Amino acid sequence: MARCWLTWRRLHRSPDRPRRMLPCCYSTSSGDFAMQLRKLLFLVSFCALAVISLNGCKAKPSSDGLIPITLQTDWYPQPEMGGFYEAKMQGLYKAAGLDVTIAPGGPMVVAQQQVASGAAQFAMGSSDQVLVFHSHGLPLVAVGATMQQDPQCVMVHEESPVHGFADLEGHTLAVKPGSIWFQYLLKRYGLHSVREIPATYSVANFLQDPNYAQQCFVTSEPYFARKAGAKVRTLLISSTGYQPYRVIFASKQFLDEHPDVVAKFVKASMQGWQSYLADPAQVNAELSKLNPAMSPEQMQYSVETLKSGHFIDGAGTPDSHLGHFTAARWNATYQQLVDLKVLERPIDPASAYSLKFVP
Repeated sequence: MARCWLTWRRLHRSPDRPRRMLPCCYSTSSGDFAMQLRKLLFLVSFCALAVISLNGCKAKPSSDGLIPITLQTDWYPQPEMGGFYEAKMQGLYKAAGLDVTIAPGGPMVVAQQQVASGAAQFAMGSSDQVLVFHSHGLPLVAVGATMQQDPQCVMVHEESPVHGFADLEGHTLAVKPGSIWFQYLLKRYGLHSVREIPATYSVANFLQDPNYAQQCFVTSEPYFARKAGAKVRTLLISSTGYQPYRVIFASKQFLDEHPDVVAKFVKASMQGWQSYLADPAQVNAELSKLNPAMSPEQMQYSVETLKSGHFIDGAGTPDSHLGHFTAARWNATYQQLVDLKVLERPIDPASAYSLKFVP
């Protein structure tokens, strides 16, 4: 596994520190994107098959009777995954017979690889990623939504002439290479002269250039920009009609072999999210210890933004509530990926998710 990972890093070395983005690099050419993705999928699949052939996907109780489970998150500990920490700290997983370890993510962690290899039974990601990987032969299945709406956005200065995504024409945008939504914007708005530069997820360049526009999470970078004195506006990607879910997923093999474990994990996780949104104080204190880079003020901002924007529970949107999926949303995302030509082969989108475990 170490050799496979080192090979992947050589192919995809980047100076950035990405947030929850598909870990592959491409230019604005869909052909370049597909080539890089094939390299990643080959390595992930090769490593995964090697490990699965040795270990399988068995979930066996430990000496205390609890089934050990690992959840691979998609970034460092922060409020965007607070419900899982709540479920663990409040004993909800233990009450369900599960001994859950929450493994932090980061720029060098490929969650899909962790799940496919059996190193983790569940991981966080997005529904478009699950569909793309599924089409390339890696059978991942989403079992619940962690967010009904994606907090991904573009941040501009208040005085910027960019008031909508069509206004990006002729402007420079800092974007993480590998962002499928950026390909969608180019096609959706007929953008031909957007200058793409790598996003760093620092606001330093943004603060120095009044014409700077950058990709960010509405729960994060705007806080730092405003704290430094900048007046900003944000444009949510989900407002464009590109609306993948943020999800938890498992391998199809684990799902087929242990549907009872999946059901218990999803139920306890959703209970954790309900509890966390009602009172995040205890978990946020723990998150501060696990991730000292996040101040209590920043965590409060993130939680308030998640709640006011209903990113997690989807309140006020049709057919949306905590953990929920709709076939219509999945089908719409699938068709968008088909139009963008980022899928290796046609698939039944229903094979990439399950409605058995969501409320």
